[in-house]
Amino acid sequence: MAVTLTEQAAKHVANFLEKRGKGVGLRLGVRTSGCSGMAYKLEFVDTANNDDEVYESHGVKVFVDAKSLPYLEGTELDYGREGLNEGFRFNNPNIKNQCGCGESFNV
Repeated sequence: MAVTLTEQAAKHVANFLEKRGKGVGLRLGVRTSGCSGMAYKLEFVDTANNDDEVYESHGVKVFVDAKSLPYLEGTELDYGREGLNEGFRFNNPNIKNQCGCGESFNV
């Protein structure tokens, strides 16, 4: 299963990469954190790692390290505005539980 970006998320990432002036895509990963056990991490990628899986959505490359991939397979990353809040939303089919604030999850 692939890790994908919605068109809106891809546009947002592409704009940031253009403003930044460098980078080949976005890295999506997980780390141990929060009240539910795991949290997402996002960062720009300047150079791919050897163990990265690379997916492309709407012209933007998404890099996922081998350790994070089992937790992220099938995830769709969206970007939008809800009221005064603006940011990324993770549609992850692997989540079993999520904390109330939505910052951490477990599978």
